[in-house]
Amino acid sequence: MNLSSICGTMMAAFVLDAMPVNASFQSIPGAIFQPDNARPHVAKTVRDFCSARHMQLLPWPAYSPDMSPTVHVWDLVGRRLSRDPPPAAAKDELLLRIQAIWNSLPQADIQNLFESMPRRMAFLITVRGGYTKY
Repeated sequence: MNLSSICGTMMAAFVLDAMPVNASFQSIPGAIFQPDNARPHVAKTVRDFCSARHMQLLPWPAYSPDMSPTVHVWDLVGRRLSRDPPPAAAKDELLLRIQAIWNSLPQADIQNLFESMPRRMAFLITVRGGYTKY
């Protein structure tokens, strides 16, 4: 077994440990969960867990950054990180910089991304799942 599969197995176990946090949502009539395609979220153990609990899952397109506000938030972090040289000298320094940038992001910017989702979805439907300007 290689390191990648060990890490994936450990992350899947972490996801399963976090699932009870979402238990209250499972009782909402008509609730649909949409996991992204991250390996831990699509691991067999996680799929089996959801199936055993009759959780309705909505498939996530293979690569759809235009539909993920999180991707855009990370883009904001990356842009700020790259404009503030010099590069981090060590992993710990990089993590501290990322955390500082993340914590300083204006909440209004993040809120705007989430509020843009209906417009993004409508446009995606218009282009029938094709390229979007987002």
